Amino acid sequence: MHCPFCNTVDTKVIDSRLVSEGSQIKRRRQCAICHERFTTLEHAELVMPRVIKNDDLLEPFNEQKLRSGMRKALEKRPVSTDALETAIHQIKSQLRATGEPEVPSKMLGQFVMEALKKLDKIAYIRFASVYRSFEDVREFGEEIAKLQDNPSLHQKD
Repeated sequence: MHCPFCNTVDTKVIDSRLVSEGSQIKRRRQCAICHERFTTLEHAELVMPRVIKNDDLLEPFNEQKLRSGMRKALEKRPVSTDALETAIHQIKSQLRATGEPEVPSKMLGQFVMEALKKLDKIAYIRFASVYRSFEDVREFGEEIAKLQDNPSLHQKD
């Protein structure tokens, strides 16, 4: 690694620590020439698949778009930011686990709906109503009935 002070290539690691729950390594380095010390952070660069939209256009996976959509569904619901971030992390893991360079937006939508169903049933219905383009109250009722018919999905009070 180049020294940010004198740009020499000769630096050495003097300390390493795991940070961010083990997902990053923080390294303390020292330049062999100017003896300045600096810190670097290393993390795995994981490639996310691109998303195939309904009109067959490809777009890069956008974590902010995912987070924003889920936040809208979860607005004024008793779900912590940590729970949301965990769900986003799980969705990203599911996408990477497909092993595909491109995934249909429908698959991403299903992953989001599954995550929201576990987090909060109201948020799930909100998201489903937009994602599935509910046309009338009957469709809302059918989706709510599905939640009520499946006892394993009932929220714990």
